[in-house]
Amino acid sequence: MFKRIFQLFLLTFALSAGAQANVAKTPDTLVKQVTEEVLNTLRTDAAIKAGDKKRAAELVETQVIPHFNFSRMTQLAMGREWANASDEQKGQLVTEFRTLLVRTYSNALTSYKNETVEYDAFRMAPEQTDVTVKTKVVRAGGRPIPIDYALEKNGEGWKVYDVSVAGVSLVTNYRETFAAEIRAGGVDGLVKSLRTKNYPPAAAAK
Repeated sequence: MFKRIFQLFLLTFALSAGAQANVAKTPDTLVKQVTEEVLNTLRTDAAIKAGDKKRAAELVETQVIPHFNFSRMTQLAMGREWANASDEQKGQLVTEFRTLLVRTYSNALTSYKNETVEYDAFRMAPEQTDVTVKTKVVRAGGRPIPIDYALEKNGEGWKVYDVSVAGVSLVTNYRETFAAEIRAGGVDGLVKSLRTKNYPPAAAAK
């Protein structure tokens, strides 16, 4: 349940950011607008409701990538090992990590179960460029699950670079996995591991 909620509501924020970015003037408004729009899509899109992963993947490919800072996410997930990677390795890592997250969120999108979202009060100073927007996922018969979005503002607007579910950070969670892969096979080993997850041999043979 934790994994499904984590995947689904990170994706929920991302999917429609392009459509609403010019309307939302603050990060909290952006989160609320795009979340409600995507929740409506999840409730009404017949293909996604039927489990069409191709349809979900199309939405992710066109909407998620431009509104997440995958380079920053990969750097944070790598931790100190980022400085030891070559420029070529960094490019490969960002590409493979992005592909992994997009595939994961595409699959999660088809598992929506009528959850709703509540939004905590938000304040920020005009000069702030790094903020956290706090929400709660409300499930029937269950306790609300806190979902916190970390966003930063750069020349392209507000970008998500981390999400925490019940206090557990996405990038911190991957950092432990990445560190283990690097200890076992170096940075190239991590790239190979991510590539294998994205394109498993059994799937490639079909």
